[in-house]
Amino acid sequence: MSIRKLVVDLRSRTPAFRLPDDVAALLVSATPAGWTTQVVQADTESAGDGSLQPSDESLRAMADAEVYLGFGMPRPLWSAATRLRWIHSASAGVASLLFPEMLAGDVALTNSAGIYGEPIAEHVLAGVLFFLRSFDVAGTLQRRVEWNSMVFGTDVAPIREVSECRVLVVGTGGIGTAVARKFSALGATVTGVRRNPAMGAPPGFHRVVGPSSLDAELPAADVLVLAAPLTSETRALLTAERLALLPPGAIVGNIGRGALIDEPALAAALQSGRLRGAVLDVFSREPLASDSPLWHLPQVLHTPHVAGVSPRLFWGRLSALFLDNWTRYRAGDPLRNLVDKHAGY
Repeated sequence: MSIRKLVVDLRSRTPAFRLPDDVAALLVSATPAGWTTQVVQADTESAGDGSLQPSDESLRAMADAEVYLGFGMPRPLWSAATRLRWIHSASAGVASLLFPEMLAGDVALTNSAGIYGEPIAEHVLAGVLFFLRSFDVAGTLQRRVEWNSMVFGTDVAPIREVSECRVLVVGTGGIGTAVARKFSALGATVTGVRRNPAMGAPPGFHRVVGPSSLDAELPAADVLVLAAPLTSETRALLTAERLALLPPGAIVGNIGRGALIDEPALAAALQSGRLRGAVLDVFSREPLASDSPLWHLPQVLHTPHVAGVSPRLFWGRLSALFLDNWTRYRAGDPLRNLVDKHAGY
């Protein structure tokens, strides 16, 4: 009887997402009879949807792999695999995995969207609070060694409470729902935009609407958070025209994918003073181009795609999800987080 094989390819170059030895040992120890687990030791990439160029070690390992656990699926690995039946991505996004061969094949694809919800929600909430409390202005005064309490509560340093804000969250999956729960817990009224509003409002949402209602909702959004996957329907979703629909003083947060926003239009809206600020963790090009105006605008709080960082809990959540799915896979039961390849998430 041939031995079935799992390949684990999670030794990220980024320390916060580099597979710890104890988690690697856990995966190996959980290997059932009739299976073998190979942990690739070579470095890989965890940013975005994962590496586009695999290591030589991972290429060799894939020759007889049935299951692959990594950050995405580099296309050369797909070509190297002859027995592949299931891919689990430790990333939430899967856009780069949806190449024609993947779409046409019957290899199961699951992702890890749910495990990122809590840290990403806290990240975007912290960024929005930064602008609601005018911490950007406080930072400028600190660097000037200037004590000036008179500006706070004026147009120079506006102050708002979360409970008075109307928050619009585009995307009501694991991340969007975590965002809604955090904001609603502080008293905000949260509306969600989901592909099928008939499925109802997840916890934290006051109500949900369909994508066709987005334009009607934008004028009432004090805070707009983009938590949707990148698909053909969501690419460049936030256009210049839609940015213009937001009320003056609105705050935009993007923790989905950079290509959801027309970045030049966003920069122009911020430079004009119409928008209070932008909390950006993702960009259409990563690393962010050195000549991008987003580097220098004081109304932008940006981080280098690290909203999901939570080393203490990430590996526990990921290993629990994968091991449960591995049991389901071997039993022929439905997999959790199964991606609809044609929907894109």
